[in-house]
Amino acid sequence: MKISLGSWAFSFGPYAENPVPLDATVKRLAAAGYDGIELCGFPPHVTLENYPDPSSRRELAAFLQHYGLGISGFAADLSSVNPADDGNQQRYLDLFARQVELCRDIGSPSIRVDSVAAPGSVADRQYHATFDRMAALWRKAAQIASDEGVRMVWEFEPGFLFNKPSEIIGMHQRVGHPNFRILFDTAHAYMCAVVGARQHGAKDVLIGGVEELLRKLDGRIGAIHLIDNDGTLHGDETSTHRPFGQGHLDFHSLMPRLLAVPNIDWWCIDMCFWAGSWELVESSRDFVAHLLKERTVVAG
Repeated sequence: MKISLGSWAFSFGPYAENPVPLDATVKRLAAAGYDGIELCGFPPHVTLENYPDPSSRRELAAFLQHYGLGISGFAADLSSVNPADDGNQQRYLDLFARQVELCRDIGSPSIRVDSVAAPGSVADRQYHATFDRMAALWRKAAQIASDEGVRMVWEFEPGFLFNKPSEIIGMHQRVGHPNFRILFDTAHAYMCAVVGARQHGAKDVLIGGVEELLRKLDGRIGAIHLIDNDGTLHGDETSTHRPFGQGHLDFHSLMPRLLAVPNIDWWCIDMCFWAGSWELVESSRDFVAHLLKERTVVAG
């Protein structure tokens, strides 16, 4: 039952013009009692340019270790190569392999990916072919990650292609590689399964909402992000990540199902794009720690 926080919360959105340095983030999380950090692979945090070789990566790992923080995962920056474009296949795999090597060197158990392309960027006549092509590409990527002992996790969300519940399940089936898993973000799950935000064609939602999506993804989940959502989009693009208790998610009801997901070692808090997330570091951890303790006592 280890709790981490995604460091991108302090470098994206409201923090983009004045990001909190990684070392300050690490020290803050350590002082707040976190067990680990989920590392942002986008500037100015853990990029290939900032940590170009095994030596610099060992220094990073030692720095985190010094403050008692483990690594729950790594959000790789693959945004420069759109995997939906037919001509980008090898470029994507080459960049992915470099990011996986970074994960291996710092000891990250997983690498997070998304489909990069925005909803509406692929024409109807090309949509299914693009889906199949991306699945084939990710099958190769999953093997690259597997060879280095790193789990590949796909974070579905309204901000990117293939965000319908049926597409999320279908992508996992189509990739068909044991090292390819789903990253289940509770805010994205609400927007995809309940609201049906930014979906291609006919809307696809589930009567049972987030809990039904969780059931349908049984045996497919490799990582979990926790945060609330109020049914809105941030900037008309991706799910609003509201502080716990300010949205529609009933975590007391949801947690038993989340805790039943096998092989989840980390519970990562994701406050992406939320202004004031720096002031919520302690309270967010306390909320999740209480949930985990409460559910563990009930289960015991």
